[in-house]
Parts: sequence; C-alpha cells; structure tokens
Amino acid sequence: MTFNIPKPPGLPVPNPTTPFWRTEPHRLDKLRTTPELPRESDIVIIGAGYAGVSIAYHLLKARKNGELSKGSRPYITILEAREVCSGATGRNGGHLRPDLHGHIPTYIERYGVEAGAELANFELSHIKAFKNLLAEEGIECDFTATRNMTVFLNEARAEKAREMYEELVGTGRSFMDDVYYTGEKNAEGISGVKGAKACLSSPAGTLWPYKFILGLVEKITQTDADADAVNIQALTPVTSVTSESSNLHTIHTSRGTIHASKVIYATNAYTSALLPEYAANIVPCRGICTHITVPERNKTPFLPYSYIVGTEDGKGSSYLISRPDGSIIVGGAWYTFKPELEKWYNVVDDSTLIEPTKDYYHDYMQQTFRGWEDSGAYVKEIWTGIMGFSYDSAPHVGTIPGKPGQYICAGFNGHGMPVIFLATQGLADMVRTGKSFEEVKLPRIYKTTRERIYAARNGPAGGDILDD
Repeated sequence: MTFNIPKPPGLPVPNPTTPFWRTEPHRLDKLRTTPELPRESDIVIIGAGYAGVSIAYHLLKARKNGELSKGSRPYITILEAREVCSGATGRNGGHLRPDLHGHIPTYIERYGVEAGAELANFELSHIKAFKNLLAEEGIECDFTATRNMTVFLNEARAEKAREMYEELVGTGRSFMDDVYYTGEKNAEGISGVKGAKACLSSPAGTLWPYKFILGLVEKITQTDADADAVNIQALTPVTSVTSESSNLHTIHTSRGTIHASKVIYATNAYTSALLPEYAANIVPCRGICTHITVPERNKTPFLPYSYIVGTEDGKGSSYLISRPDGSIIVGGAWYTFKPELEKWYNVVDDSTLIEPTKDYYHDYMQQTFRGWEDSGAYVKEIWTGIMGFSYDSAPHVGTIPGKPGQYICAGFNGHGMPVIFLATQGLADMVRTGKSFEEVKLPRIYKTTRERIYAARNGPAGGDILDD
C-alpha cells in the first residue's frame, strides 16, 4: 500500500477521554506560573509531557551557576496546549520496556549490528537511570523494576521468535545477556498465560507515568538557584513559530506571543501542525488502553511481570502491566482496526473511543491468564491516546535541518518510556553547550536529518507503520 503525504491534522482536541493515570489530578495539573505569558524567554519548550519536562529538568540540572537570566525573562518557558502531561505520556501503558528482541533485529538488518546494539543498550540503560533519578529526587510514582514476558500463542510466531533469539545471542552482544527464551514445555507455567507456545523474558519496569512527570514538574519549579528559572503555561496552544534570525524566534499562541533565543519542539504526534516538513515523517496514530480491576471480594494470582501477549492467530498482540494494587493496565488490540485507516491513521482525536475495541478487553484477563477465570475482572476505565509514529520507526532528535536555533525531540512510535529520558539529556546538552549530535553520543539513528525527511516524503507515507 502507498499513500499521499498526510495533511497535518492539527493541535490537541479539547475534552479528551480520561485515562486512569489522570483520575487523581495533581495540584500543578493546570499550572500557569504567571497570570500572563512572559514576553521573552531564553528557551521555549513546546509540550509539557515526558519529553518537554525532561528537557527542562536536564537543562536546569546541568547548568552552571550564573547562567540563568534574571528579572522578568525566565530561562525556560514550557507551553502546553492542554493540561500538563495530558498527551501520550499521560495516556500510555505505564510500561518501561526496552525492546531488546522486537525492533532491534530490524535495526540490525538496516544499519548493522553495531547500531542495533547501540540502541538496545541505550534503551536498557533507562531502567537504572529511572531507579537512580527517582531515588535522588524522591519522586513517588509506583516504579517497579521487573521483567517483561513476551508471550507467543501462535506456533509459527513462537518458532520465529526462537530463531530470532538464537540469531541475536549469536552476535555476542551484551544486551542479550539477560534475555531468556522458554519453549512450549514450560512457557505456560512460567508466564501464567494459557496456551503459551513460547516466551521471552527480559528486564523491564512499570510506573505511574503521570505521577512521574508531575513529580519532575515539582522539582523544576522549585529550583533553589532562581525561583523564576522555569515558567510553565498550561492551556496555551502554540499556533505557529516564526524566526527573524537563528537566535530570535517568535512563538505565537492562543494567548499572545513570546520571543525566545531557542525553541524546542517536544510535540510528538502533533509535530507536523507546527513543522509541516515532518508531515510524512511523524504521523499521529490513535490507540486504545484500559484499566482492569477486580471486585474486592475476589482474589486473583498477582502477576509479577509485565507482558506482551500475542494472539492465537499471530495477527496482533496486547501490552500489559500489573499494578501494586493488583489491578491491570492493558492496551493494544491494534490489529482489530488496523485495516480501517480513518479510525487511527493521521488522527489526533482522543475524545472518542475506537470502535470496535471498546469491548475487546471485557473478559481479557479471564480468557488469557490462569487463575483469573472466576475473578470478575472488568474494565473500569478505557481511553484513547495519540502516538507519534515515525516513517522509519526511529525518533527525530536534534537540530531541525535548515532552522538554526530550533530543535526537535519527537516521533517515539508508542515506545517513548525507555527512550526519552536519556535522549532529552543529550538534546539538552546540545541546546545548552552548542555541541553536535555526534558529540553527545545519542544513538546514531535518532538524528533528524534532511535525508530522513526527504526519504519519508518520497517513499510510501506511513512506512513501517503499515508494515509492522
């Protein structure tokens, strides 16, 4: 299938569905640091989700004393179209899962073993980075270091997974040292998934993503060196950006304009609304997620892992985490609506549910896991979210080609949790010091380039999105 370059669909819509993660709004959810927009700022970050808030955190943490501007000009201003963390981060599966055996073989095939291993190790390093960060900053977000079980219910998929596992082990790279394959004899017993034909176990983590981001917001708005270092303006959609020079940019919003020396687009799925040159590179795609709970009177086996569970026909899968209270977050079911592009492809509407998936997870736990048959588990919350899928399945990070003083960190393919924190650390170093992409040592395939932009424009729009 081939398609024309998507037309940018626009900004976040009002009144989105409410995810479980946002059922306990934080006091800073609708933060406006000042009643009016600052007239100027050294750096403006567009987007107050995982990427935008992490960039601000790294910029503040790495700065030297005396670098902050004083008076009415904040060092950093963050602009958010809706509430803080109301986009993809506040609507995801709470799954910190390095993809050591999913897309890595594809990256190895395209770019070589060295590049694939570089990416795998980069994702894997996020588990330790999260552990250290949360301990250092004292952020409570239900973080748990665990293991992921990728479970195959289809024999052909199971055999393919075994072959892939053996091939990756054969590369001799360290990222496979803590990955294990279990065949059909023991797969069901180890995973707890009925009818499992095989499973792969690897390091992972789970957390409450909204609490994580709002915890970071608390830290960056309580900077000891300068109380006015960061100005956050929620409910302030950016409509356009114009530039007079490489260090003078005007950010136009629904509430007025702000001038900045540097602009960072942490806009993920909504990037093309402000940067139309990325329309074929980062496409908004709609997905579904649910929160499943069990009546208090019933008891169920606690699931000690996170999961990716395939379907019996091998056509799709679901991702799943268990929460400390025993409830479940599960989402996916993409294969049920994938052929109907109008329901999900190039769509930014997260105010409605996706038919027919609203009933897909009705009895999912009873049907899938041993010991859950009489649990009475039911879907308590269900919501949609908008992911930013890139044409070549890699994020875009770095200086925007042809736009000096403007930077991007977007296009995470529904896989931002084990990518964004350290990617933004590298980008913050670029913004603060003027270092090149290569100097900050981010995975090479993340670099946004003219070549990647042109490849998406000239190829079948959607690329890997449609072939996954």
